[in-house]
Amino acid sequence: MKTEVAAAANFITRLLRSTGILSEGQLHDFSDSLQEAFREHYQQHWFPHTPGKGSGYRCIRINHKMDPLISKAACTIGLSHQQLFSLLPSELTMWVDPYEVSYRIGEDGSICVLYESTPPPPPHATSAGQADNRNSCKDELRIGRSSPSKSFNMMTISS
Repeated sequence: MKTEVAAAANFITRLLRSTGILSEGQLHDFSDSLQEAFREHYQQHWFPHTPGKGSGYRCIRINHKMDPLISKAACTIGLSHQQLFSLLPSELTMWVDPYEVSYRIGEDGSICVLYESTPPPPPHATSAGQADNRNSCKDELRIGRSSPSKSFNMMTISS
């Protein structure tokens, strides 16, 4: 979970960094606070052997309402909701799942992968007869999805 959480927090921090408004110290504190908030929130909802399970719970969302985990981290550096809305995309969805972190900017945007790793093989005793449970709500959105209808800047983070 540590790598996925870091990838998600670093992406949002880079979005804030690109505005040029916050100091490096503020950005560092924001990232640390956001990672802590993610870890606490996901602790009982992280299923490495069934990565799609809990995907909706781990989804970070900005769409006319600010995601509460992002708001919590922003409060630690003195950013108001209004400031946060002006600095981040008005529509952002991020999925933080075991072995993959992906995002979409805009309702019609393409889904981009920030971080991806190969899951370990399932234990032999439980793998027989089980379907691949990696499908999630974001996988359903990928089917038939075209490129964004508007121009958006996309950012990829590799580790």
